[in-house]
Amino acid sequence: MRLQLALNVDDRDGAIDFYSRMFDTRPAKIEAGYANWEIANPPLKLVLFESKTESSGPLNHLGVETETTTEVKHAAGRFETVGLQATDVEETVCCFAEKTETWLTAPDGNRWEWYVKRGNVQPSTGAGCG
Repeated sequence: MRLQLALNVDDRDGAIDFYSRMFDTRPAKIEAGYANWEIANPPLKLVLFESKTESSGPLNHLGVETETTTEVKHAAGRFETVGLQATDVEETVCCFAEKTETWLTAPDGNRWEWYVKRGNVQPSTGAGCG
């Protein structure tokens, strides 16, 4: 597993340059208005969404990327057991990927995604996440 940090940025290309130099690695995926890194050290999935609106703030959402669908389903079951309200586990296409995911909202309003990526999709069908 690794943590995911999804940020809203005004300038995707400038942010790609900054984070590439900061983590000493290039993005794993770059699409229109979008980029993501699969950083090994520290274990982090960094995602950028280009957003020109000031009201969105810098944080898009947080997440935990798992290795299997079973881990997502286990987490959803555990959330229910401890009284946390999460969405149903769903098969979806977003962020240019096929995913199995569930979402929770923390008391402070931060959104958390628990997911596993099952495959990539073409840019024309893959946006709309976050």
